[in-house]
Amino acid sequence: MKENTNFSTLLTKFFTARLIQQKNVSAHTISSYRDTFKLMLQFAKKSIGKDPSKLSFEDLDASFVMSFLNDLEKVRGITARSRNLRLTAIRSFFRYLSFELPEHGKQIQSVLAIPAKKHKTILVNYLTRTEVKALLEAPDRNCWSGRRDHAWMLLAVQSGLRVSELTSLVRQDITFDTGAHVHVLGKGRKERCTPITNEMVAILKSWFKEAMVGGMQILFPNQRGGRLSNDGIQYLLKKHVDTASKVCHSLSSKRVSPHVLRHTAAMGLLQAGVDTSVIALWLGHESIETTHIYLKADLAMKEEALKKTLPHNQKSIRYKPDDSLMEFLKSL
Repeated sequence: MKENTNFSTLLTKFFTARLIQQKNVSAHTISSYRDTFKLMLQFAKKSIGKDPSKLSFEDLDASFVMSFLNDLEKVRGITARSRNLRLTAIRSFFRYLSFELPEHGKQIQSVLAIPAKKHKTILVNYLTRTEVKALLEAPDRNCWSGRRDHAWMLLAVQSGLRVSELTSLVRQDITFDTGAHVHVLGKGRKERCTPITNEMVAILKSWFKEAMVGGMQILFPNQRGGRLSNDGIQYLLKKHVDTASKVCHSLSSKRVSPHVLRHTAAMGLLQAGVDTSVIALWLGHESIETTHIYLKADLAMKEEALKKTLPHNQKSIRYKPDDSLMEFLKSL
């Protein structure tokens, strides 16, 4: 096998030289692309019978990629949207290969020609003002963790921060002076400043008086002083939603994720009459078109436009790679 067509070598260079060194992509992108290729290597082992480090570029033709994507949909049950995200990672890799392996242009172009799959646009889920009130009252504010959780949930529903942005905040990211705001390093390493309300300022000033756990500057630390993980945020949110649903029964029928709090912030701005272009800047959207989903989701505004017409047991086994290429992807 030629060294320049060894898949292990090509993929390693794609991550280290292309994504990390040249493009300086975000950790979120690295994580998403890594997971795509881990899944593809597992599929190759099952379908071709080759260990990841033994694969060659020639093994990865358009037929193989299509089989992989179909397997994700049929076996793993992923949505068309998730399938398209996996295809985006593969396309990025093959565009890189078009420079590395120009002699394989035909094979590369056949993969790049694989179309994204059309999918239905699902209306975004968000919380009503009553549901937000019940959720914010759920944490026990007589204890440290309850005061922390009340603070981060209030910041989430007012600022619309992504969960990764929320967990990355340090105390220096908060400005209390005139023009109080939170400074965020968002998706794609884009910086933005999001204003915070007087209520939020008061809550955060009170929170700043709490002793820093572990002596670190993390704004919302875990019990050991480290950063809360995404799973940790999800766990805490579910706990408080379960508590809040006892007094606000509509929460029982909703799947409330951290991203739903982001949607809630956006819907609050939209219902207050804020222009979608401003909301796009507020949320750090790459395109204003992304923000238009909230226009589609706001049933209350639709009702007004239509003269108030009524609206219609088995434990999973963790995969343990024993291949050097899989170990590399896992380390990213």
